[in-house]
Parts: sequence; structure tokens; C-alpha cells
Amino acid sequence: MTTVLLVLLGVLVVVLAVAFLLRRRFLLSGLGAVTMWLRRAGSPRWSVGVAWYGGDMLLWYRGLSLAVRPHERLHRAGLDVASRRRAGREDLALPSDVVVLTLATPEGPRELAMDSSTVTGFLSWMESAPPRS
Repeated sequence: MTTVLLVLLGVLVVVLAVAFLLRRRFLLSGLGAVTMWLRRAGSPRWSVGVAWYGGDMLLWYRGLSLAVRPHERLHRAGLDVASRRRAGREDLALPSDVVVLTLATPEGPRELAMDSSTVTGFLSWMESAPPRS
């Protein structure tokens, strides 16, 4: 009986690992998909994930999740870049070569961290928004 339970537990772990890897591969295969870290203002924790930006919305999916819906939806019309900086000592969870953007959103400030090459594309996407009225 114990052996059967251990085999079933092992199969469950393998199935979950495969589902996790397939989800990540699917998310990164889309056009405009990049690895991006997100932190809400006031929170000490960075969360790694995959972001899709295109059209008028940035969809951010948590990296360590099996959820199929985005964890954050940021509308381009409501985003303003408040500041830009390099990752510092307070950002220990981030690679040292990323750029941190502080964004003002209607829901409150957010910080996004991404590679410098990704920043260029992201800022171009934001600047190409239609003018606000």
C-alpha cells in the first residue's frame, strides 16, 4: 500500500512539473513575451513572471504558478513611468544587470524590473500609445 502511494505521489510530482514547464514555454512563445519581475510599491518581495505587452495592455503572469489567467493587467493608457534606476542593494532577488522602472498606475505604483534590451522595447510600446484626451 505504501509503495502504491509513493508511486502515485511520484507520478503527481512529474505531471505537475511537466505542466509547469509547458505553461512557461507557452507563455514565452508569444510575440512580445518577456521575462519581467514585478513588485507592488511598499512590498519587499519581487515576483518573477512572464509579461506580454501588445495592443493596449500589459499582461503579467506569475512565473511560479499554474494559473492560466494573468496576475496583473496594466492598461497602457493609465501607465506613466515615474522613475528609472539600476537594481541596487535593496533588490537582492534581482540580477544585477536589470533596470527597474517605477510606474504610476490607477491601482497604485508598481515596479517592473527587466533587462536593458527589454526596457527599450517596453518604453517604445508605451510611447506609441494614442494621445490621451
